[in-house]
Amino acid sequence: MRLLVVNVNTTESMTKSIGEQAASVAAPGTEIVALTPEFGADSVEGNYESHLAAIAVMEAVRAYPEPFDAVIQAGYGEHGREGLQELLDVPVVDITEAAATTAQFLGRSYSVVTTLDRAVPLIEDRLALAGLSARCASVRASGMAVLDLERDPAAAVEAIVEEAARAVEQDRAEVICLGCGGMSGLGEKVVERTGVPVVDGVAAAVTIAESLVRLGLRTSKVRTFAPARPKHFKNWPPSN
Repeated sequence: MRLLVVNVNTTESMTKSIGEQAASVAAPGTEIVALTPEFGADSVEGNYESHLAAIAVMEAVRAYPEPFDAVIQAGYGEHGREGLQELLDVPVVDITEAAATTAQFLGRSYSVVTTLDRAVPLIEDRLALAGLSARCASVRASGMAVLDLERDPAAAVEAIVEEAARAVEQDRAEVICLGCGGMSGLGEKVVERTGVPVVDGVAAAVTIAESLVRLGLRTSKVRTFAPARPKHFKNWPPSN
């Protein structure tokens, strides 16, 4: 089984980290291929960057030359999952939805701890669109930018852990979801501080994607994600 795990930003070191997290939970026989888009922002923290990333991710998947069994979109609260599902018939799993779905098996309510406050509405909208917001106690911002996870990891970890503790103590969350693909590997520290289960979206998405493939399930093509009708695209893809 081969899973494509696609980073939404163009930071190669973050793609590497995401790929390592995915590989650490993959079952024997599952090959993880981590992809970085050819264009876009070095971190995705707003609507413009997110819409651009959606196109970049789709193009990265389209350009991949080998067969694959499922795709994981490794961006939290980002646009584009629907486009991938229309483009492909293999399963497509978004890490935002994978984390929230998994959290609901573990407790009555969950909270998401993300990066900047401007990302909160995007995550809230993605959860609402997916029908996963009813049991979301809160989406909290740590105040750390995406790239701060690499630039100042000690401060980033402290901010994330403290915000997770507030979600448990003040919002009564029973499960914490790490709200950024770059937060992979921080779960243990949050567990130590809060005592509640912590869901990493990348890890959850890998196990869900594997299950869908093993069950022989594919994306429905009868209506919403039916293949696009033949069209003439003006100046697309853009020439270099």
